[in-house]
Amino acid sequence: MERSTWTLAREVAERAAKKAGELARSRFGSQLGTQMKDERGDLVTEIDLLADRLIVDEIMSVFPTHRIYSEEAGEGGAASEWVWHVDPLDGTNNYAIGLPLYGVCISLSYQGQIILGVVYDSHLGVTYTAVHGDGAWQEDVKLAPHPQGALAKSSISWIQGHVVKKDNLRALRLRHHLEFATKRVLRLWAPSIAWAMLARGDLHGIVLYDSEGEDLYAGLLLAQEAGVKVTDFAGVPLGLLNGGNEGKPAGAQFVVAAVPAYHDELLRMVQAGLAE
Repeated sequence: MERSTWTLAREVAERAAKKAGELARSRFGSQLGTQMKDERGDLVTEIDLLADRLIVDEIMSVFPTHRIYSEEAGEGGAASEWVWHVDPLDGTNNYAIGLPLYGVCISLSYQGQIILGVVYDSHLGVTYTAVHGDGAWQEDVKLAPHPQGALAKSSISWIQGHVVKKDNLRALRLRHHLEFATKRVLRLWAPSIAWAMLARGDLHGIVLYDSEGEDLYAGLLLAQEAGVKVTDFAGVPLGLLNGGNEGKPAGAQFVVAAVPAYHDELLRMVQAGLAE
């Protein structure tokens, strides 16, 4: 695998993410064509579809032999050891109701290992990039989060998968426990923005419950490359960047993520919540 491929892929991903994010920002607050995506009430807007097509076309014009999974178009491209994952509008429900928390997620894996992640904060126009083994960056500033203060007086983020139903008592008990144990548990409904906040050091941690998908991989790599410790609920370091079939990372994840100074304490909170 040539390093030049990584460099070109980064340029393509950053360019595509920025174009998609600028498209979304230009239409933010306007009248949009929307439709229900599923019985849970998730939405898809015309911007999701336009941004998805824009990103896929941008990638395929440079890497026509790569595989691609996108949130809206699904699976495409050739069978390949190179696999892209695209969420063109992470935070669609926020976007549709005029809440300025939405972004773009693009990641690339090689032989099942995520090697590149790009998160674009569409409303603020800020690019976050992570390259496996080469760190995480906010524009040209390398990220090294150092949150301060007691975890009990801090803010963390909760991310749960679409498959988690409202009557999932295990998830409800855990989330309520965390709300009592910390100052604030944020539910942004835009995972890419939460991962960027964690990588910056604005959040003390993230607890992710039964989630997977195109909005996950770039953020996880961003956090890990910034120095965040990522484990499952048992405290085992995740092999989530090692893929399964056709280079697609493993399925649903249960994740505790925080910088090392706070990780073990957050993990104990999670384990205590699960034991209730």
